[in-house]
Amino acid sequence: MAFKEINGAKIYYQESGSGPETIVFSHGLLMSADMFAEQVKSFNGRYRCISYDHRGQARSEVSDTGYDMDSLTDDAAALIRELDCAPCHFAGLSMGGFVGMRLAMRQPELLKSLILMETTADPEPEENKGPYRKLAFIGRWLGFRLVVDKLMNIMFSQSFLHDPAKAEVRARWKSHLLGLNKKGTSRAAHGVIDRQGVYDQLDQIKLPTLILVGDEDVATVPMKSERMHAAIAGSQLVILPKAGHSASIEEPEAVTRAMQEFLDQNL
Repeated sequence: MAFKEINGAKIYYQESGSGPETIVFSHGLLMSADMFAEQVKSFNGRYRCISYDHRGQARSEVSDTGYDMDSLTDDAAALIRELDCAPCHFAGLSMGGFVGMRLAMRQPELLKSLILMETTADPEPEENKGPYRKLAFIGRWLGFRLVVDKLMNIMFSQSFLHDPAKAEVRARWKSHLLGLNKKGTSRAAHGVIDRQGVYDQLDQIKLPTLILVGDEDVATVPMKSERMHAAIAGSQLVILPKAGHSASIEEPEAVTRAMQEFLDQNL
């Protein structure tokens, strides 16, 4: 178990592999560094791979503050510097993508390229805020067992949820959701729900950028990725069949293949 003291919180990270370049993986809300296990396994023969848990989630410390997107971006920047891996390829999924975009706009010297998965530059739609706050409230005070099925339907595609071959993977991640830290998850969720949009700043991103989205993503629908693709000059967009909001878990081979093709162009 490896930790770094970052901006007042113990941040858990995993490191494996070696190579002249580093990929840093940044997970989405409710998840953990483990959601990139298959990608790390594929890339750590050629790259140094680092994945970490955001504060308040999984194995990282539950701090009193620091859950807004600017603070999480500061955490990522500090971790990159502490681990001496700049400039790195930064792969962020959902909330990790919120962080990645802010890094690319504000501290581009830390990054060599940007990979955005299942994310958006827009603020949370107003129609989502009430239901998401309700889910966070129930999870915090009554437990995640009451909402786990709803969360699974947000986090994963219907193709994944009904594929008999993926029953073991589904069970593992359902168990993960049932074990979420109530306090940390609630704080992290509100940071996501209340985030500011950065769409009007996307033209500041000058790095090579890959955008990945599942065609069954209901949390950040493909149209959101198409908007980002149109706003980030030179970006590439790949829409992944039968994937939802957690494509790195649902369709790991397709995600790895798209990343590999992109990275081969940007070594």
